Amino acid sequence: MKHAAIYLRVSSRSQDTKSQKPDLEAWAKACGEKVIWYEDKASGSSMDRKGWNKLAADIEAGKVSRIVCWRLDRLGRTCSGLAALFDDLQTRKVGLVSLKDGVDLSTPAGRLLANVLASVAQFEREVRFERQKAGIDKAKKDGKVWGGSEKGRRIKVTDEQVKTIHRLYRERTKIAAIARAVGLSRQTVYQYLPGQGRPHNRAGAHSGVCLAAAGGLRHSFDGLATVKLR
Repeated sequence: MKHAAIYLRVSSRSQDTKSQKPDLEAWAKACGEKVIWYEDKASGSSMDRKGWNKLAADIEAGKVSRIVCWRLDRLGRTCSGLAALFDDLQTRKVGLVSLKDGVDLSTPAGRLLANVLASVAQFEREVRFERQKAGIDKAKKDGKVWGGSEKGRRIKVTDEQVKTIHRLYRERTKIAAIARAVGLSRQTVYQYLPGQGRPHNRAGAHSGVCLAAAGGLRHSFDGLATVKLR
C-alpha cells in the first residue's frame, strides 16, 4: 500500500522544524491516507542526505504516492537537483505538494512554477555564499579571528584526559571525536597519541602538565555574523 511522504529539512543541528510542522500536521490529518515522515538536518546544497535517501529508496520501490513539503527549498537548493527530481517524480507518477508554494506537478503551469522556484532557491543559496565569503575576506583583511586559544595561553592536560585519549585512539576513534570527548584541540590530542611522546612540565610529570597551545590560533569563521550558507 502506498503512502504520502512528508519531508522536513533544516540546514543545521542547531535549528529545528517547529515552523514547518504545524502546517504539515494539519495536512496529514486531512489527507485521508497513510503518512510517513522523513526528516533531515543537513544542507540543501546536496541531495545526499540520510532522510532523503530513505525517501528516495521508498519512491524507487513504488511505496510513495506523493511527497509533501512545507516549501520547495526544503527539498533542496540546487536547480539541477530539483529539476532532476521533478522529472523523476513525473516519470514515476508520484505527486508533489508544496504547501506554501501551491505547486502541482500534474499541470504545465505547475511544472513551470516548480522550476522557477528551484532557480530562485539556487540563486538565494549562491547569494548567501557570496555574502559569507565577502564577510570572511573582510574579516581576514582586518585581522579578525574566531575560535582557538588565545596566543600564549597555556593548556592543562590531566592524567585522566591522557588515559582517555589513549583508550579512544586504541579503539580507532577519529581524532576530532577524541578532541571533543576530552575537551582539547586536535593539535593537543596529536601530541599525546601513543608513540608521539608526551610534553612534560619541569617536574617531569604529565599530571596537570602545561602545554603551549599547539598550532597557534585557529582561523574558524563559523561564528561570522553574516548569513550562513544553507
